[in-house]
Amino acid sequence: MSSKALARLWFGVTAAVVLAALVIQIVALVPAQGRYASFGGRVANLFTYFTIISNLLVLVTGAAFARGRCTSPLMRVLWLDALVGIVVTGVVYQVALAGLYELHGLSLAADILLHRVTPVLCVLGWLLFAPRVLEWRTVWWSLVYPLAWLVFTLVRGAIDGYYPYPFVNADDLGYGQVALNCVLIGVFFIVLASGARLVDRRLTRVPGETRSADR
Repeated sequence: MSSKALARLWFGVTAAVVLAALVIQIVALVPAQGRYASFGGRVANLFTYFTIISNLLVLVTGAAFARGRCTSPLMRVLWLDALVGIVVTGVVYQVALAGLYELHGLSLAADILLHRVTPVLCVLGWLLFAPRVLEWRTVWWSLVYPLAWLVFTLVRGAIDGYYPYPFVNADDLGYGQVALNCVLIGVFFIVLASGARLVDRRLTRVPGETRSADR
C-alpha cells in the first residue's frame, strides 16, 4: 500500500470512529434525562459542547483528507482547529473533567471514543500522514473558533443559566474566575496552534505536495 493510500485510510478510519462515537452518544440521549425534556432538545444541547464540535471538525477534516481535498485556506483553518481543539479536549478532560460523572454503557463508550481515542488518532494522523499546509495566517484564523464558542457559551449561560463545563460556569465561579480559566485555556490553545505550525514546518512533506508561501 502506498503512503498516500495509507494516509487516506488512516483519516477515513478516524472519521468513521468519530461518526460512530457521535451516533453512540446521540443514542445514549434517547432516555429522558437531564435538563431538557425532549430528545431534540438534548441532541441540540449536545452540539454546544466544545468536545462535540471539536470531534465534528475531526470528522469533517478527516473525511476531506480521506478524499484528498485538504488544501483550501478554509480547510487548513478547520484542520488546525480540529487538531488543536481535540488536543485541548483530551487534556482538559484528563485534568479537569475525568471522574466528575459516573458513566455506564453507551455513555461510557462514547466518552472513551470522544475524549481519548479520537485525540490519539488525530494527533498520530497529523504526525504521520497529514499534508504540511499550516501557515501563520492559519494560526490566527483558527482562533475564531474557540472565541466564538466562548462568547456563545457565556451569553447563553447568562440567559438560561446552562453552562456545559464547570470551569465556565459564571453563576458558580463568578466572571473573574471564569475569565482567568478562559485566558489559561486560550493561551494553551495559542501555544498548541503555534507549536503545531512550527512542527508542521519541520516535518517531512508528503511526496508531490506543494506549499503556499507563508504570509
